[in-house]
Amino acid sequence: MLALRLAVFLRRQLLAAREKAEETPAQLARSARALPPRTEKMAVDQDWPSVYPVAVPFKPSAVPLPVRMGYPVKRGIPMAKEGNLELLKIPNFLHLTPVAIKKHCQALKDFCTEWPAALNSDEKCVKHFPIEIDTADYVSSGPSIRNPKAREVTLRVKLSSLNLDDHAKKKLIKLVGERYCKTTDVLTIKTDRCPLKRQNYDYAMYLLTVLYHESWKTEEWEKNKTEAEMEEYIWENSSSKKNVLETLLQISAAEKNPEVNEEELLGTKEVEYYQKSLVSLKNEGENEVTLSRYKESVKRLLNLT
Repeated sequence: MLALRLAVFLRRQLLAAREKAEETPAQLARSARALPPRTEKMAVDQDWPSVYPVAVPFKPSAVPLPVRMGYPVKRGIPMAKEGNLELLKIPNFLHLTPVAIKKHCQALKDFCTEWPAALNSDEKCVKHFPIEIDTADYVSSGPSIRNPKAREVTLRVKLSSLNLDDHAKKKLIKLVGERYCKTTDVLTIKTDRCPLKRQNYDYAMYLLTVLYHESWKTEEWEKNKTEAEMEEYIWENSSSKKNVLETLLQISAAEKNPEVNEEELLGTKEVEYYQKSLVSLKNEGENEVTLSRYKESVKRLLNLT
C-alpha cells in the first residue's frame, strides 16, 4: 500500500515538471507579472473596519498611507513600508479607528442597561458603593502587548462607610499602619503580588475582609490595657476627670454650696474647655499652642483669672 502511494506521488511530480517545461515564453512572462497592490484599488470612502477588522500585524499592501519607519542610512529618509520589519515589530491600532469604535459601541448598546435613576449624585454613589478600585492599562511599544504594571490594583475606602465601633476602628487603624490617612479618613490597599489583575483584585478584597473581621475581635490582653497603653487619650473614665471632680467638690464644700451635684460641675464651660485642652495636649503632643491653651483652661477652672 505504501509503495502504491509513493508511485502515485512520483507520477504526479513528473507530470507537473513536464507541464512546466512545455510552457511558452508568453505564459512565463504572464505568470511572473506581479499583481498591483491592494492600495491602488481602494476607494476613498471604503469601509475601513472591513480592511482591519481585528488586531493583526502591519500589512503594507492594505494601508494606503506613505508610512516610513527605521533608522535613515547616510542621511537619507527612513525605509518605506514595503518589506519594513520595523513596522512588524510593534503593535498597531489600525483596527481601533473612530469608525470601528463607534460600530463596536453601537453593537454593545443593546446589551447595556440604563443608569439607575436613584444614583443621580456623587454623594449617593459613594454612599451605596463606598469601595473605589483603581487600575491602569498601558500601551507598550514592544514585541508583547502586556505590561507588568497593568496588574497593579489600588483599593480605597473610607472608614466612616464601614460598620465599625470605636474599638474596631482603632484596631483596624493599628493593623493597617501607614495605609490609613487620618486627614481624609481613607484606607488605601495596593496589591501587585499576583501575575494577573483579577487575582490582585480578589486579593485586595480578601485583605479588606480579613481586616474588617479581625478588627471586631477583642483579645484577652486588650481588656487589660491601661490608660497609658491606649492609642489616644479619652476623657471618659480617666484619672484626670476624677481628679477634677474631686477638686471642684472640695471647692464647693469650702464655699458652703453642697447642693451642687457632679453632673452640674462637669457640665460647666470651664470643665468643657479644660477637657478639650487636655485631650488636645495628650493626643497632639506638647507645643506652644497646646501648652498655652492648657494653662488658660487650668486658670479658668480654678478661677484664677
